[in-house]
Amino acid sequence: MRAMVVFESMFGNTGLIAEAIADGLARHGEVETAEVGTAPVLVPAEVDLVVVGGPTHAFGMSRPGTRSNAKEQTEAPLVSARIGIREWLDGMARPRHRVSSATFDTRIDKPRFPGSAAAGAAKRLRRLGFHQVTPPESFFVVGGTGPLLPGEYERAHRWGELIGSTVTETETVRH
Repeated sequence: MRAMVVFESMFGNTGLIAEAIADGLARHGEVETAEVGTAPVLVPAEVDLVVVGGPTHAFGMSRPGTRSNAKEQTEAPLVSARIGIREWLDGMARPRHRVSSATFDTRIDKPRFPGSAAAGAAKRLRRLGFHQVTPPESFFVVGGTGPLLPGEYERAHRWGELIGSTVTETETVRH
């Protein structure tokens, strides 16, 4: 299995989750991680799985206005300063081969907080012809800027392992 993890991150929390997922996936094959501003818009032919994640802003994927608001919350530079997963997915080409997908987001730890960047990304990927292998997953941060809640990095690692196992089993069955 060969996977690509594409992430958008404002304060670094979503980037840490992407790293944990990539580490979990690596037990099952080769993994490349890319910040959304550097990710290709055409999935390379050798990639079997694309995992996409970003922060939930205003009930969904970030927009230029919500990223501008995020910039006002910190003196540090934003990790994803150019574009978000919304714009990347809008410019993405339909894959030329069967590609599995999974999506995740980071969000504040509030019960029943509505909206999900992961759900929006999953919907766009399905429209592009990707095969969703697992429901969207959320990982939690303290407040708007983080840090991650205790145990979320490890949970993301286990989620990556599970996705890798699922895709590997699917590939074995198909061949």
